Amino acid sequence: MPFIKYAFTLAIVFFELGFVEAQTKIGLFDNHLDIGAVKNEGFAQYQKNDQTYTIGGSGENMWFDKDEFQYLWTTIQGDFIVRAEVAFLGKGVDPHRKAGWIIKNDLNTDTPHVNASVHGDGLAALQYRSTIKGVTEENVSTDSLPDVIQLERRGSTFIMSTAKFGQPFREVKTTNTSIKNQVYIGLYVCAHNADIVEVVKFRNVRIIRPATSDFKPYRDYIGSNLEVIEVSTGHRKILHSTTNAIQAPNWTPDGTHLIYNGGGLLYKYHISEGKISPFNTGFAMKNNNDHVLTFDGSLMGISNHNEEDNNQSTLYYLPSEGDSIPVRVTPSGAGDSYLHGWSPDNKKMIFTGHRKGQYDIYTTEIKTGIEQQLTDQKTLDDGAEYSPDGEYIFFNSVRSGKMKLWRMDTDGGNQVQLTGDEYNDWFPHVSPDQKWIVFISFPKDIDPNDHPFYKQCYLRIMPFKGGTPKIIGYIYGGQGSINVPSWSPDSKSFSFVTNTRL
Repeated sequence: MPFIKYAFTLAIVFFELGFVEAQTKIGLFDNHLDIGAVKNEGFAQYQKNDQTYTIGGSGENMWFDKDEFQYLWTTIQGDFIVRAEVAFLGKGVDPHRKAGWIIKNDLNTDTPHVNASVHGDGLAALQYRSTIKGVTEENVSTDSLPDVIQLERRGSTFIMSTAKFGQPFREVKTTNTSIKNQVYIGLYVCAHNADIVEVVKFRNVRIIRPATSDFKPYRDYIGSNLEVIEVSTGHRKILHSTTNAIQAPNWTPDGTHLIYNGGGLLYKYHISEGKISPFNTGFAMKNNNDHVLTFDGSLMGISNHNEEDNNQSTLYYLPSEGDSIPVRVTPSGAGDSYLHGWSPDNKKMIFTGHRKGQYDIYTTEIKTGIEQQLTDQKTLDDGAEYSPDGEYIFFNSVRSGKMKLWRMDTDGGNQVQLTGDEYNDWFPHVSPDQKWIVFISFPKDIDPNDHPFYKQCYLRIMPFKGGTPKIIGYIYGGQGSINVPSWSPDSKSFSFVTNTRL
């Protein structure tokens, strides 16, 4: 048997990552193989416990009229978005070793392809071959040393987006391809040296089939992933996937459950068991995604569309165990009321209310239904939430032209803008330890009054006392992703929903 020089010691990889025997289905992918006449065999493994992939690949190059690499693949049709975070293991041998996503018409070495690549020396490029045995071309990105790589297909256009984790994407595009509708898509590693097997680890791997261009909001829905993210690392795990639309997870204060909305009903995800059970809200079966637990977890507040009141969104509460008749808070005929939070003493709900022909932020006493108006703007104010110490209320407002995060005193005084860049920021959620605020940022080109479904968005985090936001999650989602408080009780993680056609 010939001696193989590995750029990273495989014995360590197998020992530390606890590999199991290769199976036909490898995580999200169907299989793996070496493309081209590689001198040394590659491998691909999936670690189920943390949903990461480790790929070892040899190969002389992926250039000119042929390619050699290790390929972890599946098949797909039509438009897609694929994304992963990439880490080369070890110092490597050749600076041109590369990894990323590649889409191919077939599994041959000289096929037309589009390749979103990052090299060991930091070069990021969208590389492509337009014809069989044709010359490989490339569009080089201005990005350098990215570790987040995304490849998107929109018809005949292919877009590579890359970023250093925490930073916005930079894009390069091509339309100069002859890629079929039905293709192979997957992760790859090429050592750029026939005598070497380079090893790369991929995390937060997602294969997304976006909504069709003609979908109608609030009528047409696609599938959902219930996810959690670790704040210190940005590492994500999918807990549950469904073809149904689910939205807005709450994390219970005891850390045992996530509660989310699906089709107007609430459900519990049992974290330790991975089981799902209904959360019984009695007659309230048209709940929107504005359900919120009190800080101590004793009560659940809901916004239910009341058929007896012209189907208006109406505030109720009930014990957090469910299985009880909800108590109505919003007076009849008051107008739509969309819950977003509780006061720390459990005495007040804070909500967005349609009153006087505009949407503003109000509180209401749950025992009396007496409301207090806190903002008064012709433009939309929304997403209000108390800080755990009860000193501040955080919210989002479009009064400055973009949807931005704001903070005010609990009586509505001292309203201060917190974010100010090009994005549209929604739903600030304060961590239980009051160190962080997490929120969702929609693209700059949407209507700032809208928090639409099925967009490429960022989850961002900023210090509680203010500062520059940092991206912690690159997601396909939007409405329903993070509408309600979703922090874990230890402030180490939070939950959210992403979307794909399943």
